[in-house]
Amino acid sequence: MDDGILLFKYWLTVDQEKQEERFAERQADPLKRWKLSPIDLQAREKYAQYGLARDAMLRATHKPKAPWVLVDFNDQRRGRLTLIRHLLDHIPERKVPEVVFEFPPLGHAPLREQFGTSLKPIKPMAGDA
Repeated sequence: MDDGILLFKYWLTVDQEKQEERFAERQADPLKRWKLSPIDLQAREKYAQYGLARDAMLRATHKPKAPWVLVDFNDQRRGRLTLIRHLLDHIPERKVPEVVFEFPPLGHAPLREQFGTSLKPIKPMAGDA
């Protein structure tokens, strides 16, 4: 950070009640079930202990040049927007010189991509388009 690197540390806070709702939703939805792991099962039993360990970690690593920012993630959409807003508000603005490129005409008809191997792109999904 003494060399100008910006370090942002975010902790996403979630109450156990909301965490339980998310676990139940993942358990019920086959498309979200992959998000569950055996660690989640153990974490449910150690919510309070994880909180104590988190607090110790925050106390030990919260520094003026690299502070932790706690973001309420009980409402995921609002939490994401809050985090993004905080990040954007803390990135210094810099004037970037505009580079103008000129693209002369290609000089021939555009080429189709071809492969000199047996590998081929998979067929596109049929769609409503």
